[in-house]
Amino acid sequence: MLRKLTYYRKHGSESTERQISTRCTHIRLCVCRMMEVEVGHHNVLLVRSEGIYSAIGNQCTHYGAPLSKGVLSGHRVRCPWHGACFNIQTGDLEEYPGMDCLPCHTVKVENNKVYVSVNKKVIITFKYLCVMVCSLSVSAGSASLVCAETLRQENFGGRIIMVTRDNLLPYDKTRLSKVNYPNSVFPNSVSSAKFPGFPEILAKGLECPGKDLENVKMLETPEDARQIHVACIGCHIVIVGTSFVGMEVASYMTDKASSITVIGSSELPYQKTLGPEIGKVTMMMLAEKDVAFYMNDNVSEVRGENGKVKEVVLKSGTVIPADVLIVGIGVIPNSEFLQGTPIAMDSKSSVIVDKCMRTNVLEVFCGGDLATFPLKMAKDQRVNIGHWQMAQAHGRVAALNMLNIPTELNSVPYYWTVLLGKNIRYTGYGEGYTDIVVKGKVEEQKFLAFYIKDDEVIAAASLNYDPAVSAVAERFATGNTITKKEADLNFKWFTLTVCITQYPIMS
Repeated sequence: MLRKLTYYRKHGSESTERQISTRCTHIRLCVCRMMEVEVGHHNVLLVRSEGIYSAIGNQCTHYGAPLSKGVLSGHRVRCPWHGACFNIQTGDLEEYPGMDCLPCHTVKVENNKVYVSVNKKVIITFKYLCVMVCSLSVSAGSASLVCAETLRQENFGGRIIMVTRDNLLPYDKTRLSKVNYPNSVFPNSVSSAKFPGFPEILAKGLECPGKDLENVKMLETPEDARQIHVACIGCHIVIVGTSFVGMEVASYMTDKASSITVIGSSELPYQKTLGPEIGKVTMMMLAEKDVAFYMNDNVSEVRGENGKVKEVVLKSGTVIPADVLIVGIGVIPNSEFLQGTPIAMDSKSSVIVDKCMRTNVLEVFCGGDLATFPLKMAKDQRVNIGHWQMAQAHGRVAALNMLNIPTELNSVPYYWTVLLGKNIRYTGYGEGYTDIVVKGKVEEQKFLAFYIKDDEVIAAASLNYDPAVSAVAERFATGNTITKKEADLNFKWFTLTVCITQYPIMS
């Protein structure tokens, strides 16, 4: 839990609250209901849970989603867009990817009317430190950022250093392929020295003749995003890879490039992660924007002229004209510097950690893309998940255990992808699923898909079906099983959740 007191400070007797009130007629209430109200130009989430009223800010601190459209469960509300959770009584952040807590407002009930008053001033301080891990961190990713944030929040006063190859303050890397422009650096993050260091992962490059030609690009940093943006305007581009980076870049370029061709090694995009049904509809979405696909194929050669890309040759023999070639075919752990050390790694060179993010070496912790960890919802199966939200959870758990505050990782994976302005949301861990149950119509781009293994739902994905995935994530977080029968028939658990959440609290 990220505690509000670090961010929101009242001035005590030196500052009084401005009593800006809103009146709402009191009606009969169910167990849990919430609604959005305006209080003196402040957007407030008013909640009634177990007979108690509370009011917090209504905008998620991640991307500003309206929490009134999210999922209410017990004493917390889950964001409908990306799954961040906040305590409805304190405003505390309880699950990432939120980046801050929410303001908490005063509520009182008199004569069957509810009054909400907000503070005249709410001081918000961002302390995104470019630092981590006990006293030293390698990398400047989200795990490092949250680890440092948590250490300071818990009053750790010692020296903290982050070692990074970046010359930027910590930034939102999820935006590189979704927005494709370096406008996502956190404000007022930190003023600290930069050191030559190591990234957690490296992008996989092509292994074929011509791979080193100019205008063969990979997307790793904001500068890469800037160069790709400039290089592709009005040009013929070829993108290798049909997972998240490749498809998102193709989507971003639809109104910028002269032509776009995507090369995929599988039959359909996202085939292993989201399944063939969703893969097919994403392919259709981009095809409608004149994106060409060559599937079940690979690049065998990149031909150039004057040192620049001119053509891309596929194994099938197809030759595609190209001014720019963008490679988005996965990543590999950058753990070579750990070779020869006592730190244990798995067969894929990821660092093995326990539920507390501890390695096998005393006082050495690891989190983020480099870590292989036990996932609670997958019965403690060791997994490697390169999600922004999960890395943030890693950082917090590592920091608390560094300070001898025993804490185990129990977060539910949650991620999203953006294609043509539409969000596909995903929660859970679907590896090894054997069946998919789909509600809605995939071809109409409105659906909720359940991934089934051993007669249980292990993951879910949706498009234009909010807040369904957040409801599923909350079900996973509470440790409750969703059976295939529930998903296949009426999925009453979801219907009930949405009805309770979105039924008006007041008239």
